[in-house]
Amino acid sequence: MSIYEELGVRPLINANATLTRLGGSLMPPEVMAAMEEASRHWVDLEDLQYRIGEELARLTHNEAAYVATGAAAGIALAVSACVTRDDPKWREQLPDTTGMKNEVIVYKTHRNGYDFAARMVGVRMVDVGTSAGATASELEAALSDKTACILWFQGVMTGQGEPSLAETIAIADAHGIPVLVDAAAQLPPAENLWRFTQMGATAAIFSGGKDLCGPQTTGLIVGRKWLIEMIPPLGSPNAGLARPMKVGKEEMAGLLAAVRRYLRIPYEERVARDERVVEDWRTALAAIPGVTVTRSWPSEAGQPMPRAQVRINATIFGFDASEVARRLWDGDPRIAVAVADDSLFLNPMTVTDQEAIIVTQRLARILNPLSHSALQ
Repeated sequence: MSIYEELGVRPLINANATLTRLGGSLMPPEVMAAMEEASRHWVDLEDLQYRIGEELARLTHNEAAYVATGAAAGIALAVSACVTRDDPKWREQLPDTTGMKNEVIVYKTHRNGYDFAARMVGVRMVDVGTSAGATASELEAALSDKTACILWFQGVMTGQGEPSLAETIAIADAHGIPVLVDAAAQLPPAENLWRFTQMGATAAIFSGGKDLCGPQTTGLIVGRKWLIEMIPPLGSPNAGLARPMKVGKEEMAGLLAAVRRYLRIPYEERVARDERVVEDWRTALAAIPGVTVTRSWPSEAGQPMPRAQVRINATIFGFDASEVARRLWDGDPRIAVAVADDSLFLNPMTVTDQEAIIVTQRLARILNPLSHSALQ
């Protein structure tokens, strides 16, 4: 009996995305093996963090790297480093940021729930522009002697009328202000691990438990050495603000193994495989009257990967995409899909070929006009 059977928890087929609430990703054997090996020994945790950081920096063509407990923790740590710099008194004072540079600049178009990771440090978020966009002059006007850093959220909220990342970095550099890029879900391609920092960003933060397929409780900070060297005193095993954000030796080793594996995967082959799965879904499901299937690009997180968008004619079926998603979730096996714009979105990134076939079969049973009324 598996642990899930023992607890009465139902495993599922994830045709949605690398979502934290669905477990992030599945760890491959080499990641599990690295974690198991690391678990056999005592080790100086700070030394291990430093050595693994050196290797991750080398692999990702960055000056330095740090393993955090997820991308959100990475944001909190990087912002904290920008606020406290190398002052022990300020580190002890957090989250009280009185007397420090305690303002974080963010475009209004980038505001989202994940910026709580910055706000928990005790900083004040300074919005630039409106929900319709922003200008370079508005960014310039928002900068002050209290500005700790600029926080850039890369993804679907990017390119909504605000200055580009390159423009933002240029303005920040002119004022000596760090730029932090939240790139939690911006893999693939692997080149993003160094693209943002090579553009001039001070640091970029990635999730270790999404497309990297490392431990879900890990995040990766890459970037300038001067910034990343200020992070360890803030975090575990030290008694700083991030002491609760403890990353273990097993997770560190697992993330290193995950990055090594990820850099060996040919991106073109991945895209070709996912395009094939999307086309298979399109061909099979579009044959059902009342169903329209198109290729959607990019993914929900702005990754350069395809999805299948399935539109349901509610007039014909008597139910809509949300109801189809509910039936997939309640059925056996349980299947998770995304629902948006009155459509289902099927993501090939998180399913095996066999699981993709099961998704097709389940949808066909629900949407087949000859049988759909009997399933209500």
